[in-house]
Amino acid sequence: MDKKILDFYKEFSIFTNPGLYKNSLKKDLPNGLKKIGNLIRRNIIHRTTLAAGNIGTNADKKFGDMTKVPWYRQPEDDILTTASSMLAELYRRDNRGFINNRLEKDKLVVTCRFVAVLMASILKSKGIPCRVRSGNAPYFDTGKLGKVSVDHWINQYWNSKEKRWITFDVDGSWSLNDDLDPYNMLENKFDFPADAWLNIRNGKDNPNRFWNAKPKKGLIVVLWSLFYDFHCLMNDEIIYVHVPEQGLDEHFKKLSEKELKEIDRLAQLMQNNDYNFKKLQNVWNTNRKFRLLRGGLL
Repeated sequence: MDKKILDFYKEFSIFTNPGLYKNSLKKDLPNGLKKIGNLIRRNIIHRTTLAAGNIGTNADKKFGDMTKVPWYRQPEDDILTTASSMLAELYRRDNRGFINNRLEKDKLVVTCRFVAVLMASILKSKGIPCRVRSGNAPYFDTGKLGKVSVDHWINQYWNSKEKRWITFDVDGSWSLNDDLDPYNMLENKFDFPADAWLNIRNGKDNPNRFWNAKPKKGLIVVLWSLFYDFHCLMNDEIIYVHVPEQGLDEHFKKLSEKELKEIDRLAQLMQNNDYNFKKLQNVWNTNRKFRLLRGGLL
């Protein structure tokens, strides 16, 4: 692996930057990947878990007793968008920071993207190349939806001994509906959006297999993941509501075949992102369509 690429994924983004907590993450947290992941899980509640209560994957209350969460607590994705803000709030609610016995009332209520950002922040603080990835996960129990692949954010870190990227899923590690190791996942267990986009475009996959939390399904869901993943590969882990113009509903419906083929070319580069790293950076630095975002005040 090119050292420049590994050094790039050691760098913090505006989202993964831990700010003044860098030294604490480096020295005070455990070094084992699973130990770090379990520690994060003990300090965070997913919004769907809070909404469902003590049923389903939380029937055993492994995420805590949801009846002990204040009634006014809502999902905090729109508030705690960066690692530094999440870390500051963890310490504000309990000045011990990351702890194994955090009270339910003091846990953060955030979703998978935010868990992945925290995980990347911790590993980067320890000098380990790490990146956030966005796509779809087919390994969760989706109830009435059946066998669909739901939008999800995970991580990859560089294993220096094995000389490879290892894909892992901290957010889903306690809720899996499949026989897999969440800390060393086979890549074919996760639907990376570059493959999904091109397979759908070539008639090799069903677009309605892909869902997100809106709920929404179809090719546009894969497009959102593709843009998220492209930004993640460039160390820019944008939030859910920010996408390039092509990702807006009204624009997506009007995309020309020329525009779709331009997205195809991006997906083709992303299929082998390390080999095509310089080309992806060139797209990042020159293509306004894929870089400038819309949403909120943008």
